[in-house]
Amino acid sequence: MRMSPKLLWLGLAAAGGAASIAAGPANETTNQRQPVLVELFTSEGCSSCPPADALLEKLDSQQPIAGAQIIVLSEHVDYWDHLGWKDPFDSAAFTARQVDYAKRFGLGDPYTPQMVVNGSAECNGSDTPRVESAIRQALAQPKVGVRIRAAASVDAAVTIEVDPLPEGTAHKASVYLAYAAERGTSDVARGENKGRTLRYVSIARNIQRVGNIGGREVFKKQVSIRAADAPPESRLIAFVQEPDNGRVWGAALYSIPK
Repeated sequence: MRMSPKLLWLGLAAAGGAASIAAGPANETTNQRQPVLVELFTSEGCSSCPPADALLEKLDSQQPIAGAQIIVLSEHVDYWDHLGWKDPFDSAAFTARQVDYAKRFGLGDPYTPQMVVNGSAECNGSDTPRVESAIRQALAQPKVGVRIRAAASVDAAVTIEVDPLPEGTAHKASVYLAYAAERGTSDVARGENKGRTLRYVSIARNIQRVGNIGGREVFKKQVSIRAADAPPESRLIAFVQEPDNGRVWGAALYSIPK
């Protein structure tokens, strides 16, 4: 589905809680898998979206691409709310993020469902072959190490560490932290998905830029995560991205346990 959304911006704040570390830099992840960030732009007001939601859950649970640690993020947009059902997980900020991607990829309008892989490729979010191909291509791109560690000296805090961008490049990038609910369900009473129970994984609640990187220094920042602001079984996802929603250089996942 496609339409021209009203351009909106919404400031976001990070949230979280104490947790165990689930990912590290590209060459230190579990089983030597390289992190690949897969974003799905979706909406409960879109009848074409449930298959893409199911594919995102499959990518997350089955990790079907050899060598890839697929880090997923479900971002619900708000421009289908006028069809009679307001998506309880949507945000104008995610719509604005998708609009930036539409400009970058030369698309006339944003659409749902759309998957964006490592900020470098986009396709219909239910097109399994194209999504998997984009993930494999992302594995061949250079990466930088990203780590989220429990802070040694402060309770309910983590330290985000990012290695320098590759030497010889003029690239600059920003470091983002996303908070996502582990899972969620919704019983849709109206709109195109009326009568359906929809299920999601890694539902983005907010995304915040926590710093910038450039030059040859390691980025390091401690971030407070308050358990009261994040329910159990939530996720923190850190990623490094070039300006204007450019390519993603690295990502890491931090899980908040039960």
